[in-house]
Amino acid sequence: MDIGFLSNFLKQSQTGNLKTKGLYPESILDLDVKVSFGMGTPTHVPWVSLLGPGMSTSNGYYPVYLFYKKEGILILTYGLSETVKFDDPWSKEIVEQNQTISEFLEHPFRYGDSYVFKAYEVEFHDDEIKFMSDGMELGLNELSKDLDAIVSEYKNCMEITVKDESSDLSKGLFYMEQQLEDFIIQNWDESEFGKKYDLIEEDGVLKSQQYRTDIGPIDILAVEKGTNNFVVIELKRNQTSDDTVGQIARYMGWVEEHLECENVKGVIVCGKYDKKLDYARKRVKDVEVFLYEVNFSLKEYKK
Repeated sequence: MDIGFLSNFLKQSQTGNLKTKGLYPESILDLDVKVSFGMGTPTHVPWVSLLGPGMSTSNGYYPVYLFYKKEGILILTYGLSETVKFDDPWSKEIVEQNQTISEFLEHPFRYGDSYVFKAYEVEFHDDEIKFMSDGMELGLNELSKDLDAIVSEYKNCMEITVKDESSDLSKGLFYMEQQLEDFIIQNWDESEFGKKYDLIEEDGVLKSQQYRTDIGPIDILAVEKGTNNFVVIELKRNQTSDDTVGQIARYMGWVEEHLECENVKGVIVCGKYDKKLDYARKRVKDVEVFLYEVNFSLKEYKK
């Protein structure tokens, strides 16, 4: 993994340039990347966060590089949002075995409740940056291994959190999924689906949404225009890519047998197209992937 973005991040932290668009990778290890040097004026602690599904820097937990400019220390942390508090986001072992930033640094400017994974002393030498630990210089490969390790722990914690139906993240994902499913149905004719597929109605009653089977409800069952072949549409919920592909394959098999359709198609709707989903779907015939985007805008209220 190329971790050269860290050097660029640290160099930019020494300037007044706050722009980040197009300067840093959009994703690393299947996690979304967000970078900030401050809003309006440079911050004392610029950061690079790696965000899992449903997470944001103001609402979630995530691995994050925090550069304390005054101290000259870059800390890779088990980060916690300061705006919205999550109950026990990181594992018990992580919390018990690692210092908080407030314990590691005397009077940190911000983010004192986050937990320290690794800390690096940063030395600027002309156009070169050195990462030091206990007086020893570290190579980028060592920093790369550290990032791999914390991301692995993060993904494990994310999986535990999402499986806990009482967790804030699980509730939020469930809400978004329900809204998305309703949105797709309500806007069917204006969507890409409406151009290719028809919804199923019987006696004026919509049957497509949450179509009943004896192995569970299909999110949306539609019919392909022109061929009348059935199309199984499933939302990638708070589950792994392998589970999603396995689930849609089961429903496609059920439709093939019980609705006597030899050419069943499958469609997975997800927020992000990841490598695991890509490889898994290669082994399942006739499955497509659609990505959804959520656009949010603010408009001034005027009478």
